[in-house]
Amino acid sequence: MSAVKPYAALALQIAARSVERLPDRAAATAQMLAMIEEIGVKLRASSVFIQQYGGSPVRLAVLPEYFLTSYPGRISIPDFAEKAALDMDGPEYEALGRIAAAQDLFLAGNAYERDPHFPGLYFQTSFVVAPSGQVVLRYRRLNSMFAPTPHDVWSKYLDIYGLDGVFPVARTEIGNLAAIASEEILYPEIARAHALRGAEIFVHSSSEVGSPLATPKQVAKRARAFENIAYVISANTAGIEGSAMPLASADGNSIVIDYKGNPLAESSPGETFTAFADVDINALRAQRRKPGMSNFLARQRLELFAPVYGGETHQPANSLIADGVVKVPDRDHFLKVQEQVIDRLSKDGLI
Repeated sequence: MSAVKPYAALALQIAARSVERLPDRAAATAQMLAMIEEIGVKLRASSVFIQQYGGSPVRLAVLPEYFLTSYPGRISIPDFAEKAALDMDGPEYEALGRIAAAQDLFLAGNAYERDPHFPGLYFQTSFVVAPSGQVVLRYRRLNSMFAPTPHDVWSKYLDIYGLDGVFPVARTEIGNLAAIASEEILYPEIARAHALRGAEIFVHSSSEVGSPLATPKQVAKRARAFENIAYVISANTAGIEGSAMPLASADGNSIVIDYKGNPLAESSPGETFTAFADVDINALRAQRRKPGMSNFLARQRLELFAPVYGGETHQPANSLIADGVVKVPDRDHFLKVQEQVIDRLSKDGLI
């Protein structure tokens, strides 16, 4: 691989803006496009300061989880899909593409998204937009408590997108990028699957409780970095505007972590660009090529675990497919599935 010029990565901590009080899709779209324009201004100003301060241009910026809409709450799945989920070729991606092109950077984020193959549903999608203005990575969250995932429509999803569409890795001039959505940072299998497919940088969009204590997510981010010899660029929300919750309920601790698990920069609460640091892909690649105890990727013995992981004792695939037809669930569906899994594990003596 050719050497990568030094650059800065930024986890831009901004407030998410809820659409729950808006009357219809037109109003939601207008609010989202206005917010994207605001983000472009904040991102440019932040990037100028970062380069003046540290000398490296910002080539990668990560935005928080569901920054354009906040979470759906109790809005039904088809209603939220109709009101606020982005279209894969929608104007929001075009607007984000213009920012990436104008500022010559890779722009990562997270949004709810409709897919014409699955009408009535939405997926939570982490994306990366390249300086070309094109979406070069589209990852759909695989583990979610109250929303559809590709695993819930697994057989049809695989037929359409294949495994490359489940664990996509974007091979770019700034390194190999993969996305992890929100609480998925707590599931080591997801990060490992990306790393085994070549990922060097995990872009992590989140909306989580900030704390001076070591939260599970904060611990997990460092673990996912050192165990996969990968950078983690994690952007949290700076609160959620327009929601019934107190503003700062999900705020702070955006962070950049290097491939040894060391935090390089971390934000305090509020809207801020202070979670930025230089990324040294050349050093990461050199580390992955060194024989030794700390080369965790090269020491993997995957065949050992395949029989255990291949079992069918936990969350089932295709929970939203009945007789070959995709069904649109109510929000209680996912809780019922989990209750059934817990009951089965108990009867089998596994818990």
